[in-house]
Amino acid sequence: MKKVVLAGGTGFIGQYFNRKFHELGYDVKTISRSQEHILWDDESGIIQALEGSELLINLAGKSVNCRYNEANKKEIMESRTETTHILGEAIMACKQPPKVWINSSTATIYRHAEDRPMTEENGEIGTGFSVDVATNWEKTFFDFELPHTRQIALRIAIVLGKEGGVMEPYVNLVRFGLGGVQGPGTQMFSWIHIEDLYQIVLFLKDREDLAGVFNCSSPSPVTNSELMRQLRTIMKVPFGLPSPKWMLELGSILIKTETELVLKSRWVLPERLEQEGYKFKYKNLESALKDILIK
Repeated sequence: MKKVVLAGGTGFIGQYFNRKFHELGYDVKTISRSQEHILWDDESGIIQALEGSELLINLAGKSVNCRYNEANKKEIMESRTETTHILGEAIMACKQPPKVWINSSTATIYRHAEDRPMTEENGEIGTGFSVDVATNWEKTFFDFELPHTRQIALRIAIVLGKEGGVMEPYVNLVRFGLGGVQGPGTQMFSWIHIEDLYQIVLFLKDREDLAGVFNCSSPSPVTNSELMRQLRTIMKVPFGLPSPKWMLELGSILIKTETELVLKSRWVLPERLEQEGYKFKYKNLESALKDILIK
């Protein structure tokens, strides 16, 4: 039986991937901090899981939906770099290492961009804590030289799906009449449907000629203003009160998160994927939102 290993596979994306790979007939091994799975400190268990596997997907990392105090910043960074290091060392110890290692990264690695889109070739790396996390994460990953394992880093935009992720808070805002423009509304919202993210993984797994960095985002990003308009339209909510920056900053303190998650302009295009022939199932936001929100 073909085998896939999901590291950090218990979250929103991991659970979706787990189900989809089971449907394809894979033996799915999960590494996590849960006792029912292979634990991160079980070195021999991780090596055994990786032996002879077709694919390793690393999704591990503490959620960034929190206040960026020193303790959380340390955990956000280490939960990504240390788990990636553990996996790299385990692959090096394998007699039959996985053929492909796909490691998460983030589209937040690029600067705040309202002037032009960021591609793999021409994107400009930003500054600040979130960017430092992304660059250190990718450096840890690509520092490993693995002659028998192809390495791919996915710079993933905001993932939209039916169960979990960012959709629930957005839907609640709209439902209670707070689904207006957030901040200036001109900031770009780069997104990807979770099914496309899964299909991209399959696409890259099968393309033995491809490695390196790929932007994982829809080719049709929108402004925050357009995002909120489309949500109101699909949910049949005629109005939405705007949330100016000062209100977002106050609210973020109350709900223990950061305004960067809403206010940073992520304008990211999947140039390499489209050049290599990947066809998006959910290319525009309207089709993605209808799939997620209309029962």
